[in-house]
Amino acid sequence: MAVEEEGLRVFQSVKIKIGEAKNLPTYPGPNKMRDCYCTVNLDREEVFRTKIVEKSLCPFYGEDFYCEIPRSFRHLSFYIFDRDVFRRDSIIGKVAIQKEDLPKYHNRDTWFQLQHVDADSEVQGKVHLELRLSEVITDTGVVCHKLATRILECQGLPIVNGQCDPYATVTLAGPYRSEAKKTKVKKKTNNPQFDEVFYFEVTRPCSYSRKSHFDFEEEDVDKLEVRVDLWNASNLKFGDEFLGELRVPLNVLRQSSSYEAWYFLQPRDNGSKSLKPGDLGSLRLNVVYTEDHVFSSDYYSPLRDLLLRSADVEPVSASAAHVLGEVCREKQEAAIPLVRFFLHYGRVVPFISAIANAEVQRTQDPNTIFRGNSLTSKCIDETMKLAGMHYLHVTLKPTIEEICQSHKSCEIDPVKLKDGENLENNMENLRQYVDRIFNVIIKSGVSCPTVMCDIFFSLREAAAKRFQGDPDVRYTAVSSFIFLRFFAPAILSPSLFRLTPHHTDPQTSRTLTLISKTIQTLGSLSKSKSASFKESYMAAFYEFFNEQKYADAVKNFLDLISSSGRRDPKSIEQPILLKEGFMIKRAQGRKRFGMKNFKKRWFRLTNHEFTYQKSKGDQPLYSIPIENILAVERLEEESFKMKNMFQVIQPERALYIQANNCVEAKAWIDILTKVSQCNKKRLTVYHPSAYLNGHWLCCRASSDTAPGCSPCTGGLPANIQLDIDGDRETERIYSLFNSYMSKLEKMQEACGSRSVYDGPEQEEYSTFIIDDPQETYKTLKQVVAGVGALEQEHAQYKRDKFKKTKYGSQEHPIGDKSFQSYIRQQSETSTHSI
Repeated sequence: MAVEEEGLRVFQSVKIKIGEAKNLPTYPGPNKMRDCYCTVNLDREEVFRTKIVEKSLCPFYGEDFYCEIPRSFRHLSFYIFDRDVFRRDSIIGKVAIQKEDLPKYHNRDTWFQLQHVDADSEVQGKVHLELRLSEVITDTGVVCHKLATRILECQGLPIVNGQCDPYATVTLAGPYRSEAKKTKVKKKTNNPQFDEVFYFEVTRPCSYSRKSHFDFEEEDVDKLEVRVDLWNASNLKFGDEFLGELRVPLNVLRQSSSYEAWYFLQPRDNGSKSLKPGDLGSLRLNVVYTEDHVFSSDYYSPLRDLLLRSADVEPVSASAAHVLGEVCREKQEAAIPLVRFFLHYGRVVPFISAIANAEVQRTQDPNTIFRGNSLTSKCIDETMKLAGMHYLHVTLKPTIEEICQSHKSCEIDPVKLKDGENLENNMENLRQYVDRIFNVIIKSGVSCPTVMCDIFFSLREAAAKRFQGDPDVRYTAVSSFIFLRFFAPAILSPSLFRLTPHHTDPQTSRTLTLISKTIQTLGSLSKSKSASFKESYMAAFYEFFNEQKYADAVKNFLDLISSSGRRDPKSIEQPILLKEGFMIKRAQGRKRFGMKNFKKRWFRLTNHEFTYQKSKGDQPLYSIPIENILAVERLEEESFKMKNMFQVIQPERALYIQANNCVEAKAWIDILTKVSQCNKKRLTVYHPSAYLNGHWLCCRASSDTAPGCSPCTGGLPANIQLDIDGDRETERIYSLFNSYMSKLEKMQEACGSRSVYDGPEQEEYSTFIIDDPQETYKTLKQVVAGVGALEQEHAQYKRDKFKKTKYGSQEHPIGDKSFQSYIRQQSETSTHSI
C-alpha cells in the first residue's frame, strides 16, 4: 500500500534477518537458563514473532522477515521476551532503530546492545495543540494576560494491554509556579478527539499578593512553558500509565498572539535511566529498509520502452536489461526488479529466452550448463519464486508438515546415531519420505505454472541445439533449475519458502537435509549417481533408488513441464490454499436473537472459498464462495473502537474482521481483493463504517441496504501470483542505474576503447560482457539520458516539496528528526547550488 503524496506514491518495505542474541542476563532461579523469542515491531505494534528458543542465554534464531509497511512509523523495534514457567512473558530488553538511522545499517550484520524498557521510554503518537494569548482587563482596570491552551486531538497513541483510554494533563510551569488541568478520559481509542480549552493567567496584576517570600509584579513569559502529558487511564491499582509528553516554551508567542502546531510525543526527561551498556546482552540483525518514490507512468516512458526492447536487441548483451546485470555488484540485485518488471508487462519469457540462449552459446561443456550465478540463472530463480510459490505449496506442503510433526528418526550416518537407534529402521523411514516427496513432485507436472513451462521449453531447445551430440542435455538444462534450484532448496529450508512458519528443529532439519540431497541427485540424471556423494553412507542409501524407473519418471516429468503444447493449469479445478490464520470476527447476526459479539476464529482462504472455523482442522462454521465477495475494504476504527479492521462485503451483509496488526490486515485485504477482482457484481461504492443502532455511522443513512457513500479502492490485477506494480519496478531499476552511474561511464569507456582498436582489451574493462561495442554504446547513451532525466525530476520534486512543507504540520510534526535532517540536506543543497 502506497502513501499518496502530491504527484507521487511512496512505498516502504523492510527485509530483516534476525540472527542471534548473546549474553542475556541469567534467570534468577536455580536453572539460570531462559526460553526466549524475539518480536519485530513498528513502534510498539508487533508484526512478527520468532519461534521460542529454549534453555539458552545465547539463543540463535536465524529467521527472515519481509513486509510492505502500510503506515508511517518512527522506530523499527525488536523486543526479546522470556517465557517463564507460568507461561507469562516478560521483556528482557529491546533494540529501537529510528527510521532516519536505518540507512546506516543497510544490509550489513550489526550487533545492537539491548536497552531497558519502561513506560517512560516507550513513547509514540502525536498531539495537535493551539495556544492563544489575549489581554484581559480586570474589575480594577488592570490589564493582565490570559493564555488559552487548546488540546485538539492525538493520533497513533500506543495500545497498552489491549486497550487505550487516554487523557491529557496540561500544565503551565515556570520558576515560581506549576498549575495543572486535566481533560476528560476518552474510552477505547488511540486517536482521541479532545477539543478542550484550558485558561491560565500569565501576567499577574500588581495587586496580586503571593504567600511566599518571592515578591514580584510580573512573571517573565520567556521562562514559562506549557507541558502536555498523555496518560492511559488504568483500572489497576498500579496507577495510570505514562504515554508521553511535550513541552512548548511560551516564547513561541513572541511574534504572534496565536500559535498552532502538531508535536511528536517525547519520553520524559527523567525517563529510562539505563544501566551500564551491555548488561542486558546484544542482538545481531541485518536490516534492509527500502523507500520507493514513484511518479505517474508517463515519467517512466523512455526508460520503460528501452527496457521492454531488451529481448529484441541483437546481441542481447547490448540491451538495457543486460547492461543492468553487468553494472550491478551482484546479479541478484538486478534480477529481482527485472523479473518483476518483465512479468508485469508479459515479456519475461522472451527476455529470459534471449539471455539464456546467449549464455548457452558461450558455454563450452554441456556438464556446466546454467551452473554459474549468471544473470540468466538468477532471473529464472526469481521467476520460479514469484510464479511458482503456489505450485510449490500445493505440491510439497502437506508432506513437509507431516515430516515436521511426526519426528521419525532418519539419521543414516553411523557416526551420528544416538543410543537405541536402529540404522535399518532409520533408512526405511528416510526411504519412505524420499519416495513420498519424489512421487508428489513427478505427479505435479500438469500443475506447473505456464510461465515456468514456457521458460523450460526455451532452455531445452537452446541446449539441444547447442550440444546436438548429447541426448541428455535437454533434460539437465531443465533439471538444473526445477530440482537443483527450486524443489531441493525448498525441502532444505522450508521456512524461507513459507512452507513452515519457523525454522525446523535440529532433528527435522537433518531429515530434510538428507531428503533434499537425495531428491537433488535423483533429479540431476548424472551418469554415476552413487559416486556423486562425498559420504559413503549416502552412496549406500542411494542404491535404493538406482533403478531405471526413477530415471524414466524424472524424464517424463521434465518432458511434461518443458513441452510447449501442455495443458493449461487453469483447467485443473483443485483448490489452492492462499492464506490462513487466526483473526477476530464480529457475529453477523444471521441468527435472529444471536449476540453480535466478537470471537476468535481460524480463517482459511482458497481460490474457491473464504471460510472460518473454531480451530485449525475443524469443520467450517461459515463459508463465503469467492464469487459472492463484492468488495474488501478497510473499516473505520470509530465503528467498534478497534484497530486493523476490515470488511468482506457479501450480497446480504458484511463480515467485520480484525487482524492481529497493520501488516496482517494489509496482507488479507490484498489477497482477498485479488482473488475476487474478476467477480461480475463487484461494488463501486461501499460504507467505510459499520451499520449500528439503526443507521450507517459514515453517512447516517437509516436503511441497512442503502448504497455505499464512498468509492471502492482501485482495482488490482486479477492474477493472484503476480500482483506487480510496473512503475514501482521501473523506479527501482532507475535507482540501481543511478547508484552505479560510475560503472555505466566505465562501460562506455570500454566500448570506445574496443571500437578504436581490436587489440587486447584493458584489464579494467574485462569484467563486462561486450559483444558489440557500437550497439552497447548506443544503449548506454540512452540509459544515461533516461536516468539523468528522472534524476532531475526527483530533484525538482524535492525542491518543490521543501518549499511547500511546513514544519509542525500533521505530516511533519515538531520533533520529526527525519524531517529536520531533510531540511538540513535541502539547505546545504540550496547553498551549494547558489
